[in-house]
Amino acid sequence: MRLHRLILGTVATAVLASAGTNAGAEPGVTADEIRIGSCSALTGPANFLGTQMTLGGETYLEEVNAAGGVHGRKIRLIKRDDGYEPSRTIGCVNELIDGDGVFAMGFFVGTPTGAKAAPMAENKGVPLVGLFTGAELLRNPVKRWVMNVRASYYDETRAMIENLVALGKDRIAVFYQEDAFGKAVLSGVEIALERSGKKPIALGRYKRNTMDIAEGLSSIRPSNPDAIVMVGTYAPLAKFVRESKAQGMDTLFLNVSFVGTEAFAKDVGSDGDGVVITQVVPPPNRMDLPAVADYHKALQTHFPGEEPNFVSLEGYITARILVEGLRRAGPNPTRAGLISAIEQMNGVDVGVGSLTAYSPSFHQAFHEVFPTVLRGGEAVVFDDWRTVVGSPASQR
Repeated sequence: MRLHRLILGTVATAVLASAGTNAGAEPGVTADEIRIGSCSALTGPANFLGTQMTLGGETYLEEVNAAGGVHGRKIRLIKRDDGYEPSRTIGCVNELIDGDGVFAMGFFVGTPTGAKAAPMAENKGVPLVGLFTGAELLRNPVKRWVMNVRASYYDETRAMIENLVALGKDRIAVFYQEDAFGKAVLSGVEIALERSGKKPIALGRYKRNTMDIAEGLSSIRPSNPDAIVMVGTYAPLAKFVRESKAQGMDTLFLNVSFVGTEAFAKDVGSDGDGVVITQVVPPPNRMDLPAVADYHKALQTHFPGEEPNFVSLEGYITARILVEGLRRAGPNPTRAGLISAIEQMNGVDVGVGSLTAYSPSFHQAFHEVFPTVLRGGEAVVFDDWRTVVGSPASQR
């Protein structure tokens, strides 16, 4: 009987200790761990984007965990693959939330996939922090549980079109991926052109996760555009540029940041010289910026075989914001508390040269766009669009 009471007392003590450790804890939060989930393109034609976005996130999380984590808890990133196919994103998100029991999600890739993930995050009340897309549908109207980091596609296309039009290059065509992503950027181009009373002079399309660019090219070529804004992933857009030049087209090609700069530059080869790519994070060689310098050091320490690039740097910056939100959410974080903490991060410096712009009515950290042009396979930042486009006729 005495042994029985001793066993019961030991069990009761263990239960109380466990309850004291995790009482009221949210899903994905234990005494020593916080689980974050990601669905991204780890395989398929866009795999560079998914693998590098999550790699950048892991790079910072490794640093945080090596220093003791957040309020004593290590941050674990659970990665799942949706192949950049929205039909797979639904199951992927369900598995993260219901199967893996994650506390929050982040490091997603793509507009069509994000369009599936965001409503699920909203319906289930699970924070989704940082998507590799600038689509307006994730920003307007503001979604309570979705926190964007990067500048929007409207920010990127405004920078392109305003500078092109100012330099007399207003005959602009758009070659785009035929889905929510392509339409999001096309809308940004149309809105920016409308301010000058213009419209795209030609449109060409291709299907996501294919290399079928011929029909889209044939739709654009007769219009003889001054410039073509391209919207898609690196492989088909590299093929589009190569084929266009092989057919004698003399025009300026432009990409938004989603293309995957380094993969595009490698694939397009010498035909990429002169292609403009707008970026939403500082160049990875900006060692004067604290976050970029830290990124290089952490990447070398934890993933020494990986080369710095724009995509993994974006993942790294996203992780810095997520972790800062977790710190501010306190030692007993809740999902709602994480969102509120990030909403209060207006004006916070995460080491990239710009301050965050978060508020309860605005869920996007940054607006800044960095124009780059490919020269010898490298993306070179420029400030004066005349060095790429040329001067307007009135100044010649």
